Amino acid sequence: MAFTTIPVPFADVGKSANDLLGKDFPVGQTKLELKTVAPNGVTFNVLGNQDNKSGAINGELKTKYVDYKNGLTVTEAWTTGNLLTTQIELENKVAKGLKLDITGGFLPSEGKKNAKVGVQYKKLGFNTRAYLDLFKGPTFTGDVVVGRDGFIVGGDVAYDVGGSYITRFAAAAGYTAPEYSVAVHAHNSFKVFSASYYHRINADLEVGGKGVWDSKAAPAAEKGAKAPVALEVGAKLYLDRDAFVKAKVNNAGVLGLGYTQALRKGVKVSVGGLFDTTKLSQAAHKVGVSFVFEA
Repeated sequence: MAFTTIPVPFADVGKSANDLLGKDFPVGQTKLELKTVAPNGVTFNVLGNQDNKSGAINGELKTKYVDYKNGLTVTEAWTTGNLLTTQIELENKVAKGLKLDITGGFLPSEGKKNAKVGVQYKKLGFNTRAYLDLFKGPTFTGDVVVGRDGFIVGGDVAYDVGGSYITRFAAAAGYTAPEYSVAVHAHNSFKVFSASYYHRINADLEVGGKGVWDSKAAPAAEKGAKAPVALEVGAKLYLDRDAFVKAKVNNAGVLGLGYTQALRKGVKVSVGGLFDTTKLSQAAHKVGVSFVFEA
């Protein structure tokens, strides 16, 4: 028995299953992303998307500068909603495994502003983070994950400093092996519970599933109420090194399909759709496409 790895942050417990079921399905929108890197190492990222239903177009311009020698990262973003944000990170400079984080945002049209300071410390078998939102509450949030030999357990809590009360708490546990992982969560102050698994069967095929139970949901016997437990399973199949397909289905009868193809180096296109199999004759389906260019 030994500490051999640094456990993932609390938010990433069960990430493999979540990514399998959530990513690469660009439904309900047309998305365009452009990534470039300047000679001095500054990264530019332009993201735009159009909602297929409303036609609304939103975008974001993000720049990122990394000074690896001094452990400094500066990220700035500007959205079409005129929201300006800046994030400054300093990692492994004060102490090994320690990262300091300052994030600020400003919305000139409404005069709204926010500022958050954070700290993260990680080492073999241990990963913890803490943040203080200065303008909201102020509110303190923190999480910690400990792990050993593939097993991890962690917790998350948010505390309103001004009101002196806990606003939420959560817990999670899991196990990760080279080919598979499992995780269980208790969210929303132990009102919502979930379990997930991910399995890489071979180099070409991945499968996963997730179940969620909301203890406060209306009983299934009530008219119009959803099933007490939401179940979803999915798979990802690599057709070759440049293309893969994904499929998922839930117990509500909604089928998700996705196809991603690398057209050439730095150019990737994804198409996806969600189809309500209980209403195939109705216009209850969503489709979308995503283009990514990198240079």
